[in-house]
Formats: sequence, C-alpha cells, structure tokens
Amino acid sequence: MTRKRRRLYVLLACGVGLGSASALALSAFSDNLVFFISPSEIADKAPVPGRSFRLGGLVEAGSVRRVTVDGHPEAVFRVSDGRASVRVDYAGVLPDLFREGQGIVALGAVAPDGSFRASEVLAKHDENYMPKEVVEALKKSGRWNPASGPPPSAGRWDGLGPSPGVLTHADLSRTAGEVVDPVTSPAMRERSPRLPGAAGEGR
Repeated sequence: MTRKRRRLYVLLACGVGLGSASALALSAFSDNLVFFISPSEIADKAPVPGRSFRLGGLVEAGSVRRVTVDGHPEAVFRVSDGRASVRVDYAGVLPDLFREGQGIVALGAVAPDGSFRASEVLAKHDENYMPKEVVEALKKSGRWNPASGPPPSAGRWDGLGPSPGVLTHADLSRTAGEVVDPVTSPAMRERSPRLPGAAGEGR
C-alpha cells in the first residue's frame, strides 16, 4: 500500500469517526432538549406520553384542588392559554405566588390518561411578571393583544368558572384511592357567584 493511499484511508476513517461522534452528540442534545408546549398545541396534537416538556399558561379559575393519592398529598389544577386547558397533577410544594389567574410554567410529561404529571412548577418572584413563554402562548391563542394592556385573568377568559373537563369534588371522589380535600376561597366566591364551591389558590 502506498503512502498516499494509506493517508487517504486514515482521513476516511477519521471522517467516519467524526461524523459518528457528531451524530451521537446531536442525538443526546435532542433527547435533553426540553421544549415549551402550550395547552392549544396539546389540544391540536397530543405529545408522546412520558417525554418531558414545559407547559405554560394561566392557572384556570375554580380548578385548583387538593387530593390525597395513596396517602400522599397532591395538587390538581388546570392551565389555560385562553383557547384550551390542560389538567396538571403535581405532588410537590407549590410556589408561594401560585394562585388562580397567575402565569406559571410546569416541567413534566403527559401521563397515559392524558393528564400532565408535573415534576416542577415555577412561578416568578414578582407576581406581576408573566413568563415570556406564557406571553407567547397567550398571544398565539388569539385571545390577547398586548397592545390592549395586561392579559385578563384565566377566570375571566373562562367565564369566571371551570371549563368543561375540570375535576369536580364528585369526580375526584369516584377515583379509587383518593381522598378529596378541596381548597375553598371566599375571594373567588365573591368574584364568581356561580361557583359556590370554587377552590382557591394552593398553599
């Protein structure tokens, strides 16, 4: 084998190795990349169950519940972008600024039953701050024009009441292994006389 041919083989081998390494790196990056998905996008096309992504929107009025599953407390609520809403189940401690109408971003994945199982719920330290992902989701839903001022609360978007599909006390009571402890809110009852049992913010 001539020196020139040997050098060509070495270069080809290096090229193949570099290409394989780049492909593996891109694959790992893609697997670790956590996308943001809005409730409307989930309604249009359901994500792959078990794959992590960030869900953002406003906490829907009247949707917050406290439940106990197999002896462990959980929070159940819905996140809305004004056009669609998604049920969220969360077993952790909710942020202090978590409340109905507040913009939040949750990290988690869709469960086989279609609900969103959150591993983390984020609410910014400033209660007047709206996460940029949530702002984009609200604008994309077509229900809010930033030029008209701050976005309306999730409760006003949804007629000051839960949208169809929100878990009720009776719904939760029918779920095996769950003991329901609804969180009531006098302030929410004042804003929405049609919700005598509306739940308040998580604490």
